[in-house]
Amino acid sequence: MSEHRILLSFLILIFLLVSCGKEEVKKVSEESGIAQEAFKLAEVVRNAYVKNDRAILEKNSTKDGYRELSGAIKSFESADLTFTPKWVEIEDSTVYLHISWGGTWIVSGKKTEDRGLAIFVLEGKPLKLAKVLRENPFSQPE
Repeated sequence: MSEHRILLSFLILIFLLVSCGKEEVKKVSEESGIAQEAFKLAEVVRNAYVKNDRAILEKNSTKDGYRELSGAIKSFESADLTFTPKWVEIEDSTVYLHISWGGTWIVSGKKTEDRGLAIFVLEGKPLKLAKVLRENPFSQPE
């Protein structure tokens, strides 16, 4: 009788392992996909700014967004900028990406540090930077 219990327990264990071993693939929600795209865009824009690559900034901004962005950028010898996404709001076709940022700039040999909170207004498909609200990290150092 104990052999039957061991065999039954073993079969149940194998059944549980086989049935629990399959990972269910969850589909990414539309909002999650948009948020991920917004995070990637912010990183592309940050890298382009640090490298002073105006072509990539223009490619990833709307026409008006690039005009505003290029007008805000001050010259620097080097920059180190970090972004920490905090919140994403999606209203119709506009995405508001709230970002906490910190940066260090070298201008004429002088080091300047600053930090703040910006809201990137993103529009279009694919998303492009249309405007920066609040504390613009690209207008530093002031």
